[in-house]
Amino acid sequence: EKRGRSFDVREVIRVIADRDSVLELRPDFGRSMVTAFIRVEGQPLGLTANNNAYIGGAIDSDGSDKVARFWQLCDAFNIPIVSLVDTPGMMVGPDVERTGLIRHCSRLFVTGVNLVTPRFSVILRGGYALGALSVMTGNSRAPVFTVAWPQSEHGGMNMEAGVLLSYRDELAAIDDVDERAAEYQRLVDVAYDSVSALSAASRFAFDDVIDPAETRRWIANGLLSVPDSEPLRRGRAQFLDTW
Repeated sequence: EKRGRSFDVREVIRVIADRDSVLELRPDFGRSMVTAFIRVEGQPLGLTANNNAYIGGAIDSDGSDKVARFWQLCDAFNIPIVSLVDTPGMMVGPDVERTGLIRHCSRLFVTGVNLVTPRFSVILRGGYALGALSVMTGNSRAPVFTVAWPQSEHGGMNMEAGVLLSYRDELAAIDDVDERAAEYQRLVDVAYDSVSALSAASRFAFDDVIDPAETRRWIANGLLSVPDSEPLRRGRAQFLDTW
């Protein structure tokens, strides 16, 4: 209801999954991401989700390692993957750069492009920049489907930050503080139209904008639409890196 407020993504997971079927792995490590095994209509799935309650759901080094290793685990046992996306992008700043963020986050792209098991993506709210692509296994078109909730936002940069960078000089030229704030809000409102789910869908950024209540049905139908991928594995080495 309020785009600037956090929400409990684990509650979303519990609603989507079969009752009492959620098994979360490593909840206290890489807290920006949730990794869990669930069932939908009795079918097993590996689920990853951005946790917006911690650093806004941004992608950090620990979260990257956690998800990449989880994808390997799902792929090794042919468990389909569903990704719930809500991220402003990759985390920034000197502290996270000291952890080797780019090297760790690149694991998501390198691992994602080599996955064979079916995967599905649902953009809940923020679908910004390379961070969003990374948790969609490296490409918004890589999954069997990518759909978005109606109030989700899409673009190369968080729109508030984009407005501040794009109109920095114009805003600085307004001396009156209240007038400057009003102009900033007007620019943000205009920007929202270009990053809205319907606007992004009209540019074929993903497959559809769906009613959130239909999320579970989309996942169930997605599972029915994919063939058995076991034949694709013949002659392909399956391994899990050290953890």
